[in-house]
Amino acid sequence: MNNIQVYIIGAGPGDAGLITLKALEALRIADVVVYDNLVNEELLKYTKIGTRFIYAGKKGGDHTLSQEKINSLLVEEAQAGNIVARLKGGDPFIFGRGGEEAEALAARDIIFEIIPGVSSATAVPAYAGIPLTHRGLTSTVAFITGHEDPTKEKSDINWPALAGIGTLVFLMGVKNISQISDALISNGKEPDAPAALIRRGTTPEQEIITGKLSDIAAKAQAAQFAPPAILVVGNVVDLRETLQWFEKKPLFGKGIVITRPEKQADDLARLLEKEGAAAIHFPTIKIVPPRDWNSLDEALAKLPTYDWLIFTSANGVHYFFARLLESDKDIRDLRNVKICCIGPATAAQITKKGIKVDLVPEHYIAEGILESFAATDLQGKRILIPRAARARDILPDGLKKMGACVDVAVTYETVDSGKSREEWDELTAGRRIDVITFTSSSTVTGFVKITGDNYVLPENIKIACIGPVTAATAEKAGLHVDIQQQEYTISGLVKALIDYCGE
Repeated sequence: MNNIQVYIIGAGPGDAGLITLKALEALRIADVVVYDNLVNEELLKYTKIGTRFIYAGKKGGDHTLSQEKINSLLVEEAQAGNIVARLKGGDPFIFGRGGEEAEALAARDIIFEIIPGVSSATAVPAYAGIPLTHRGLTSTVAFITGHEDPTKEKSDINWPALAGIGTLVFLMGVKNISQISDALISNGKEPDAPAALIRRGTTPEQEIITGKLSDIAAKAQAAQFAPPAILVVGNVVDLRETLQWFEKKPLFGKGIVITRPEKQADDLARLLEKEGAAAIHFPTIKIVPPRDWNSLDEALAKLPTYDWLIFTSANGVHYFFARLLESDKDIRDLRNVKICCIGPATAAQITKKGIKVDLVPEHYIAEGILESFAATDLQGKRILIPRAARARDILPDGLKKMGACVDVAVTYETVDSGKSREEWDELTAGRRIDVITFTSSSTVTGFVKITGDNYVLPENIKIACIGPVTAATAEKAGLHVDIQQQEYTISGLVKALIDYCGE
């Protein structure tokens, strides 16, 4: 039986993909999540519905909650009967004050568990292409805080001993970098020892300054290098010239906005992040069930009478099959019905249900479906198209001209996402944005509705559209389309972004 009340979890150094499976399991059962400033907020989506989030971040000396209040908060929430996930950047027991929080829980006999995380001390240099040990260079490494407890009367750091260690990693040391450099040099460390400052490591915003121990402080000051950052000192820093890999990703550092609905954004976000981009979520629409199920219910009642079922989106697949089960029916009612899907992503959703897809057009648009049926005798054939409440009529009209009897069933609706112009302006002011992606005409319409008809997009922000229909909607709205791919899929869109950004 699980009696654990508080999980003290290492969230990793910034890249959400570096969190452990055990940490995700704890997040999924948590009633309350208390998280820090350096935690990637993408991790919060792994929690269950109804979980409360409490921000307890500390940034540049500005503490939302003092450590004492955080300790008390964990105790209070646990004593109230909640399962608490204390989400901390990096590893909770490496300069993370996780030990202090565990002590506070132990003092109240509260059962807790420590879930280690990937420490920024090791991950950040790795993402910078700096191995902390190397057989030909050094077999010793030390991790040191660059920001000791200010209430101490004197430093606990043994500077003479550190001078003889091959690789030194200072966490939270940007503000004190001059003192650190001077202390190391005065205690015997070579002034020309290679040094690197790494800011926002493991994220697409990663920045790196390299130099020598004697000049790294001056370089940091000239570049106005601000926390959070890590200082690495040692000969292994020189290996970065050969081993850097993260910054070589084709979309590294690019801020790319995803306007898809939240529940459908993950596949595009993963592909973008895999190529080094910062995926910025700004949904311009939301997909919801239709206000009126009548047209779909009528179609389901006579489902075996149809010859073809045509799905024009993954959303249509999702809501169609959900309603099918609610109507006390299942896939056996489709045994004599052929299925056409507008593209491979939609087809994949059908295949996952153990159903064969009979037709996917060469071109993944409504016109492509019509082209695919051009050589087929549709005279008198019954076709069902489950789709959005508002959509182009080119497909049903074209099929009717071929002699088919077509029923269009409203299966889902597209509504406002709830985002505002103020939120968009705040986003553009606070983040680097290179490209806005649109994956449907409705995402374009939603964006224009949010920003207003008179909004002028900054020249440095480019527009990418998944296909000609979406691009035409964008152009009609006054948005210049810069990027459009030949393959009208999410992976094709990412490839087009790579090709464009590599020019």
